[in-house]
Amino acid sequence: MVITCSDTRTPETDTSGQLIQKLLKEQGHHVVSYHVVKDEPGQILFQITLGTTNDAIRAVIVNGGTGISRRDSTFEAVDEILEKRLSGFGEIFRLLTYQEIGSSAIMSRATAGIVKGRILFSIPGSENAVRLAIQKLILPELGHLVGELAK
Repeated sequence: MVITCSDTRTPETDTSGQLIQKLLKEQGHHVVSYHVVKDEPGQILFQITLGTTNDAIRAVIVNGGTGISRRDSTFEAVDEILEKRLSGFGEIFRLLTYQEIGSSAIMSRATAGIVKGRILFSIPGSENAVRLAIQKLILPELGHLVGELAK
């Protein structure tokens, strides 16, 4: 499942959500569900909850709303429901980001964890951040993570 959190994007203009889907499909993953929602905690949680009731969805990738502006609320919505946190994901994402863009990487609140037996990643919404997170961190481990959760 792919969820884009944005006050301005639509499915037609959501290049980051489209990129996530493309990269996943190129590696043989199936995108069962895709949504663009406003950066509102209630809307974000509603879509995640729907995803966790669908047995075909084993992973949720949320993009957007991870910064520090007044409207960025994705981190708070996601953090509230994580049952287990994968702190290393955010730490390594910020390190890789720092190597690419420098100290502004500290503003990213990318995170990951487990929600109702699914892996959930929350990443920034820029195309560069999406490409970095998906290619360097998510795709190399996605199959392994889903397999671990199925045990």
